[in-house]
Amino acid sequence: MDRLPAARRFVRRFVAGPALEDALGVAARLNAAGVDAAITHLGENVATTDDAARAADAYLEVLAEIGRRRLRAVPSLKLTHLGLDLGDAVCRENLERVAARGLATRTLVWVDMESSAYTDRTLELYRRLHPTYSNLACVVQSYLRRTAQDVERLIEIGATVRLCKGAYREPPAIAFPDKRDVDASYARLLDRLLSADALARGVYPAFATHDERLIARAREKAKAGGVTADRYEIQMLYGIRHDLHATLGAAGSRLRVLIPYGEDWYGYFVRRLAERPANLAFLFRQLLRG
Repeated sequence: MDRLPAARRFVRRFVAGPALEDALGVAARLNAAGVDAAITHLGENVATTDDAARAADAYLEVLAEIGRRRLRAVPSLKLTHLGLDLGDAVCRENLERVAARGLATRTLVWVDMESSAYTDRTLELYRRLHPTYSNLACVVQSYLRRTAQDVERLIEIGATVRLCKGAYREPPAIAFPDKRDVDASYARLLDRLLSADALARGVYPAFATHDERLIARAREKAKAGGVTADRYEIQMLYGIRHDLHATLGAAGSRLRVLIPYGEDWYGYFVRRLAERPANLAFLFRQLLRG
């Protein structure tokens, strides 16, 4: 695919490129257009401690370049990339290396959510480290039936939380199988994260969605509650619904775009298509739209 120009262009719509420089260039262009960025180094489920350490090193480089170039950007990482499959101790050591550097430079570090097999361990590690590293942020998925309870626990500690729908294939006992129910769950969680008592505890919510109805709901809920634009943000994936960027900027909304990069782009790209059939249709709609 990388050798075929048409295929390469297709992939580059959603992945910045194989090198950090590719992602930094995209982040600079987004910043110039008034959009913040999050940078993720592609990779999951590493098999060795050396691979996990190299992934942490890559994020230290991301943080260094963000600072050097004065970009409005933050790293966003997966715990299995930092060695979660190799044990909590391995992962924690690598995460603390990145979190400590981020704290020193006053930079947020997002801890992404993966499949439900990792939900408990991810949230537990986040809760343990949050008192020391206030710059850590976590992610919850509206399609999981458990997420309402998880959100309440995160509100208690004043967490920085990204709410997304979720893309991994899960059994109906764990996740809502129907899009209508996933969207309804998202709307309820959105309202809760923007509630007065959640914000009073220090919660900072980020709403990761390309759904215009949910974006409008977030903006309307914030306006009705007197929540200023600096107390929450909208997040999107690189290459999807870029047509909304200028509109949201003009409306005064804070927008952040997640930029993936790395040699493992093929695995990331194909998994996004394979995890749920709807992902493939969604990507093709974006191509036709653009």
